[in-house]
Amino acid sequence: MSDRLYIFDTTLRDGEQSPGCSMNIEEKLRVAHALAALGVDVIEAGFPAASPGDFEAVNRIARDVKDSIITGLSRAHPKDIEAAAQAIKPAGDRARIHTFIATSPIHMQAKLRIQPDEVVQRAVEAVTLARSLAPEVEFSAEDAGRSDIDFLCRVVEATIKAGARIINIPDTVGYMTPFEFGNRIKTLIERVPNSDQAIFSVHCHNDLGLAVANSLAAVEAGARQVECTINGLGERAGNAALEEIVMSLKTRSDYYDIETGIDTTKIMSISKLVSQITGMPVQPNKAIVGANAFAHEAGIHQDGVLKQKQTYEIMTPESVGLNTNRMVLGKHSGRAALKSRYETLGTSLDGEELKAVFARFKTLADKKKDIFDEDLMTILSADSEVDMERIKLVSLHAASGMGDTPVAAVELSIDGELFKATAEGDGPVDAAFKAIKSLVEPKGKLLLYSVNAITAGTDAQGEVTVRLQNEEFIANGQGSDTDIVVASAKALIAALNKLPNMHARELHPQYSGV
Repeated sequence: MSDRLYIFDTTLRDGEQSPGCSMNIEEKLRVAHALAALGVDVIEAGFPAASPGDFEAVNRIARDVKDSIITGLSRAHPKDIEAAAQAIKPAGDRARIHTFIATSPIHMQAKLRIQPDEVVQRAVEAVTLARSLAPEVEFSAEDAGRSDIDFLCRVVEATIKAGARIINIPDTVGYMTPFEFGNRIKTLIERVPNSDQAIFSVHCHNDLGLAVANSLAAVEAGARQVECTINGLGERAGNAALEEIVMSLKTRSDYYDIETGIDTTKIMSISKLVSQITGMPVQPNKAIVGANAFAHEAGIHQDGVLKQKQTYEIMTPESVGLNTNRMVLGKHSGRAALKSRYETLGTSLDGEELKAVFARFKTLADKKKDIFDEDLMTILSADSEVDMERIKLVSLHAASGMGDTPVAAVELSIDGELFKATAEGDGPVDAAFKAIKSLVEPKGKLLLYSVNAITAGTDAQGEVTVRLQNEEFIANGQGSDTDIVVASAKALIAALNKLPNMHARELHPQYSGV
């Protein structure tokens, strides 16, 4: 019999803490539903006490997502724990509170400024309170990788006794190496008297590029839950990547003999979904989900793959959702074919939602011959933001040429009122940005401008990601179109729509459309 590893996904909590990766509630719901369809055992939906928006997102996910355990993170503070309990309440018997306190000397002394005995007391009180408010409690010893092993054993034993049935050992700062981290898990399981009453979990960061290796070492040592994120998103250098852990276990089942409940054929689609929503592109050479993960350019490699795929491919593209034989969609395709294709990609559409997406599909199909899966995911992302738009692009005309000064004229609808502006720039995109930003406040500082071709061909959609910062708030926007200038304008407007207190500038009457 194969052993079972539980997959705990924290894309919506730790992943969202990546600079510029904040998601709105509807985007979080889309990702949560996709995670449940993927087969994730536990979804960490957020940090309810952090903000009203986070509380609402966790509450909505707990109410709407049915196939996974839903957990909310909390510090070892009563108010945090009570907020988490209230947020996850709709999940019923699938609700979990995840509470934590730091246990390393540097954290206890420099951050918490309390003595070890008080840390143990707070941890026990937090678990006891959480256990009275939720059917399941997970306890994390923050910075366990740099904690004294004797003290860590003491904390783990006490929190298990208080009612924690999942004990998470985080390498919070990505400090440990695989051998020593695996040994730490093994030591805890062997030395803690009541360790058999809890599942041991790990949460590894990637500061030294060892998050996945450390997680797998912990699994070998007896950990049976791994906390991870889609595409490895997370604080600083990120977390252990879900797709890498799952495919390592699947590809090397001869070595690990450990199963997960993940439907690996959905990995590629959720990777693209998360990338599009967060505005964080996947690097081409990223393991499993990168554009080059199954590409072969060297002649020797190509020759080997043509003769026998396994010469250079240790897993098939189909195993992660890259289908080589795909239904081609175009302008003559009907609603049923579109609905079926989205279902294959892990998204169910019906009623008005299907009608709206189908209309956008037809518009794109008039511009390009073949519609690929990447196009469909982009259409879906664009459709999800329509109702949130306060600024809408009504028209855009740009002109440029060798020896000419590029110029762009835009017309925007801002809260239902029409505004027009014209600007010159270093290129048509720059001119369009200047024209748009002349009409709105706040403008936001441009942190990122990225362009990717979604598919091959000169008629491919260009996907543009824009990241803006206004004071402490960072917003991502994405736009796609077969015209890269239009795609850029859409991306900028999508980001502006997410900035707080956005409004039309006080303009001279000549700028108004009335």
